[in-house]
Amino acid sequence: MRFLPPTFAGPPAPPGQAPPQPGSAQVRPSEPDIAHGAHRTHWASVPLQVLLVTLVFLALPGSLLVQFGVVWVLLMTLAVACGAVAFALLAWWNSSFGLRDDHLVVHSGLIRRSSREIPLSRLQAVDVVRPLLMQVLGLAELRVELAGGDSSEIRLRYLTWGRAERLRAALLAHAAGLAGSTPKAPEWPFFRLPFGLLLGALAFRLPVLGSVVLFVLLIAAGGAVVSSTGLFEAGVLGGALPLLLGLMRGFLGPLMRYTDFYSSLSPDGLRLRYGIFQARMQTVPPGRVQAVRIVEPLLWRAMGVVRVEANVAGYVGERQMDSSTLLPVVPRRIAYLLVGELFSGADASRTVLHPAEGGRARDGELGFDEQLFVARRGLVCRVTEIVPHTRTQSIRMTAGPIDRRRGVATVEADTPPGPIRAHASGRGLEEARRIVDGMAAFGHAARRSNAGPERWATRSEPSPPAR
Repeated sequence: MRFLPPTFAGPPAPPGQAPPQPGSAQVRPSEPDIAHGAHRTHWASVPLQVLLVTLVFLALPGSLLVQFGVVWVLLMTLAVACGAVAFALLAWWNSSFGLRDDHLVVHSGLIRRSSREIPLSRLQAVDVVRPLLMQVLGLAELRVELAGGDSSEIRLRYLTWGRAERLRAALLAHAAGLAGSTPKAPEWPFFRLPFGLLLGALAFRLPVLGSVVLFVLLIAAGGAVVSSTGLFEAGVLGGALPLLLGLMRGFLGPLMRYTDFYSSLSPDGLRLRYGIFQARMQTVPPGRVQAVRIVEPLLWRAMGVVRVEANVAGYVGERQMDSSTLLPVVPRRIAYLLVGELFSGADASRTVLHPAEGGRARDGELGFDEQLFVARRGLVCRVTEIVPHTRTQSIRMTAGPIDRRRGVATVEADTPPGPIRAHASGRGLEEARRIVDGMAAFGHAARRSNAGPERWATRSEPSPPAR
């Protein structure tokens, strides 16, 4: 992976503390070596589980407990709490994790013991997640994504923030072919999302503006009915409430999720930090991004901003959709710079796009060169899909009964599962065959010269950005 010069401001250091230097290992001498031996999660997991069990006990029976009287309720609650303490404490003591050679070993369970030993060659991504309660307690959750399907995610909950960071660095170092005690890889700032830009971009969308206008009209209509008849119209509330809930989901949800968004480049991958109520640090290792989509809603074009999404190998199902956004709002120029970083040596902005021969405007444009396949379509919301030949799993041309009568076909570049399905429709049959043959030839040539992203640290030494 290449690096950009640090032209954007990185995350500030805590007050009174000097900013970290690239390549420095910020590990206190008194802290245990996370790369060796067995470790347990934080002891705070025991009282948290006891509190949860107790609250559930008090909430579920409800009115049944009241019939026994206050004294019996207190005694039963105390018994449940004591049982929960014993169980949670034994489960915590019998659960551990650690690194053994190139494997992550996780032991868990009390009644039903579970032991997993996972080769880190299957590592796809490592995320550090901090829900609001964990932020208050200074804890974090480490999520490890592995190749293998829905059950491939490993969650290590209730780690201290420092331990989660060190374990994340050790896992990424092992996956790269380095020792687990290797210092945390340096990083160089790429883009910090200003809050004003995020707020304006989320508000300046057709669904949001339309919902606001309809909500105001409904409230005004309801007020007019009340003033004229003195009666409240329930239909107004029935129409306004779904609009309000839709606004909260479409506007407040992304606003809270992507506030304080910061991205940086590192030898171990693209690092993303964002979120208030659930702070998250996502690391996508080199080569795991399979395809990129640049989304330009109609109103965003006037602002010159776009959204960047990706198919990331390793994430499955809902986790794929939850982790597909790489840059929620970013200037168009920065989006194409990121594509160049993810697909080293490629410049999607220079790929010449051509409309379909005699096709319709909605069929969009298509272009490809020695490195990339690029498809663009959409009138209201313009979408540009970018797939490198080294990531393409297959090239297809398809034509249904109606398309065959029209003499056209759809060209598709298949990638691992994700929100992006790169394709261009309305291509003439001869044109589609030329595109498929040309992309297949470029794909064979690209794969011969690309050894893949695995164990990148054993093949080359990354160089810092030019200043």
